[in-house]
Amino acid sequence: MDAREIHELLEAVRRRRLSTAEALERLRHLPFEDLGFAKIDHHRALRQGYAEVIFARGKTPAQVAAIVRRMLRASRSNVLITRADPTTFRAVRRLTRTARYSPLSGVIAIRRDRRITGKGLILVVSAGTSDIPVAEEARLTAELMGNRVETIYDVGVAGLHRLLDHRQKIAAARVIIVVAGMEGALPSVVGGLVGVPVIAVPASTGYGASFGGLAALLGMLNSCASNVTVVNIDNGFGAGCVASVINHLP
Repeated sequence: MDAREIHELLEAVRRRRLSTAEALERLRHLPFEDLGFAKIDHHRALRQGYAEVIFARGKTPAQVAAIVRRMLRASRSNVLITRADPTTFRAVRRLTRTARYSPLSGVIAIRRDRRITGKGLILVVSAGTSDIPVAEEARLTAELMGNRVETIYDVGVAGLHRLLDHRQKIAAARVIIVVAGMEGALPSVVGGLVGVPVIAVPASTGYGASFGGLAALLGMLNSCASNVTVVNIDNGFGAGCVASVINHLP
């Protein structure tokens, strides 16, 4: 339940369209609901501006479905599930036909609120095609949090002319997410072109000496572009979330 829904609830009580007992029943599970195996944070949208996100990996399909069922009852917010597989999607799909699955990123999205509340454009850039799964997790996260998002994929430093062909779009962005594996050089290049925050995401793509994304992570942490900040390896969700927070600032 977010601030808008709380306001509507209180207004309904004031206008006597809803009894205090009915309002109390709707508020009963704030701030959280204990399912035994999970404590659902229904209060998060009020505190942080977006609902709790479900990390599916390590949970059974039945557990994910149970959490989703309670979230759908408690709020009209979008529901985002990351790192899901087709079996989990089938369990969620039985609850609502509006659920959509992205096999590339492993994201399940249930869109219930399509308002754009972010102030500007979030741009998601990938260095290579192999980095797109992480980039798609970032894109879908930012979109479900109420932002306008565009993408530029496969524009890594092996052919910089591909990146420079999109200079207008790059200049129009309020926040840029850059996903790169290998040596992780692309965020520094993008950071040198713009005066906005660049969120670098090291991807676990690359040959042996990339150490599963560690080389990209260290390269990004050592970026000489001072507007570059870094999230964890393959953490497209974290990048999308931080980009959304920035994009909602006044």
